[in-house]
Amino acid sequence: MREKQWCTAELPAAIAQFTVARGPERNLEIIDGFAGEAAAQGARLLALPEGLIARDGDDDAFAATHAQPIDGPFVSELKAISAKRNITLMGTVHIAPAEDSADARVSNVFLAIRDGEIMAAYRKLHLYDAFSAKESAVVKPGEALPPIIDIDGWKIGVMTCYDVRFPETARSLAVRGADVIVVSAAWVRGSLKEYHWKLMTAARAVENTCYVLACSEVSSRNIGCSRIISPLGEVLAEAGSSAAELITVNLDRNALDAARRALPVLRNRRFADPQLR
Repeated sequence: MREKQWCTAELPAAIAQFTVARGPERNLEIIDGFAGEAAAQGARLLALPEGLIARDGDDDAFAATHAQPIDGPFVSELKAISAKRNITLMGTVHIAPAEDSADARVSNVFLAIRDGEIMAAYRKLHLYDAFSAKESAVVKPGEALPPIIDIDGWKIGVMTCYDVRFPETARSLAVRGADVIVVSAAWVRGSLKEYHWKLMTAARAVENTCYVLACSEVSSRNIGCSRIISPLGEVLAEAGSSAAELITVNLDRNALDAARRALPVLRNRRFADPQLR
């Protein structure tokens, strides 16, 4: 049983859905603008899309070819924004390999940044080698399960895009105590893809009785449809599929606890995989 600890009754949280531009400086301007708007509404957490440094909807490899070191200018400026706006930023960036690395592929790294510091970093586990795409050609996969970050006593787990199709990833977060799962994505448009996104983000919430904050880039290539889902699968806020948008919700500890009392799936599990812990 988890130890009792201080935790706010509500956690104001936000998602910033937007089109990632080709230029890093423009993306930093967009992120800073949304961070300021979210902070003005009291948000303590701002979820951002996948691949924040640079993107070209007509070039699948563009984000990887514009990777930077983790101590490079883009991440340094994200740190500055988090400190200036007093908000935790969560999203992914493509990080260049070390100069002496034998593997020339980049890493797609989910960062949680607060008070000017990286609180957690997680390399995307499952690469998008599906629907004729081949992410593994330019990105190397991570080897460790995603971390859990504390914000005001709330336990926040993280996943990246294609990871959401693998329920064991979300389950590993839930059994380690996650109250919320944040998904950073660039979910590609296509037949049934919007349906899959909505189905699976809701499923990850219900099967783990966690809040899910799912942010996807919106563009001619990617669907948007960012959403905040309750532990019982109710869509609390949802963005559209064509424009930049900020959505916010106060995550409610009482609602989370009530959902877990009514639907105690985490306690009712009969078989536990030790690799998920």
